[in-house]
Amino acid sequence: MRIVNCKTIALLLLALGLSACGRETYTTWSCTDAAGNKSPLILKKAQMQFQDRQYDYCGSLGPLSYFDLKCPAQIQDSSNIFTTSSGKLISKTNEFRCNEL
Repeated sequence: MRIVNCKTIALLLLALGLSACGRETYTTWSCTDAAGNKSPLILKKAQMQFQDRQYDYCGSLGPLSYFDLKCPAQIQDSSNIFTTSSGKLISKTNEFRCNEL
């Protein structure tokens, strides 16, 4: 009887562990521009959702991560540059300060 209970518990733990693998991980940020306007930012897998648009991850150079609708040949030319360590986002010509939620 005790062996059956251990097997049941082991199978249950395995099932719980495998179900966690299917979960998507994402990070939500609240970004504010110089005028005080707030916009949510979501980093999900290799994409950034910001101001009702979805941008692809183009790459990183040091602490800077680059995102664009279509990645340019030179990632530095991407329309969005995000620094997660400081929460600084440059989107086209606008600068935002973002706080992780």
